[in-house]
Amino acid sequence: MKNIFAPGCALMLYKPHLADKIHSVLNSNIGRMELLETCCKREPQLKEKVNIINVCPGCDKRFRNDYNDVTTISLWEILAGSDYFHFPDYKGQLMSIIDACPTRNQSQIHDAIRILLKRMNITLIEPDKTRSAGTCCGDTFYGTIPASEVKKQMIKRTSEMPVNDVVVYCVSCSKSVFIGGKEPHYLVDLLFNETTIPKTVDPDDWHKELEVYIDNH
Repeated sequence: MKNIFAPGCALMLYKPHLADKIHSVLNSNIGRMELLETCCKREPQLKEKVNIINVCPGCDKRFRNDYNDVTTISLWEILAGSDYFHFPDYKGQLMSIIDACPTRNQSQIHDAIRILLKRMNITLIEPDKTRSAGTCCGDTFYGTIPASEVKKQMIKRTSEMPVNDVVVYCVSCSKSVFIGGKEPHYLVDLLFNETTIPKTVDPDDWHKELEVYIDNH
């Protein structure tokens, strides 16, 4: 079964050059593979069985549950077991974490991410609600309640973080943490030693950007 890399809409909007870096690492170390830019909300129209390597938690859930002839694995699981990736050293920096909602029942993803943080010499301070017991960063509520109330949910969840620096592995979560007044560290940024820049943070504006990208992909 061949592999395909799906960076996800959010990463392609956020930092497409990091999607290219990931693709290059995968091509060089586990074999050349196509880049799937079709949004996971669209039928991927694959002509054969494939294994999709994903970054986005939402992509992982949709490709796993909604389409036939597809298996998925997160980038985190692949890198956690790798001997070829050069991990930066954060010298024991204290960070907390928000686990993305779509991974709530995916303990192997939770485990892999914590292995990566350990390999980057990050000291993880878990919040009370974490892993399968974690609660949403607030973004899931978008579209069901007013944006002003969504922001209140984001502030509430972020206030539960025991330290100022917060690891996230969903781009939308990074915006929630920023709105909540703490410092987000997107896992892809951490792996490539880049600073997380929330860019568009207002929920209405961010979801409009996503809709435009999805419509075009």
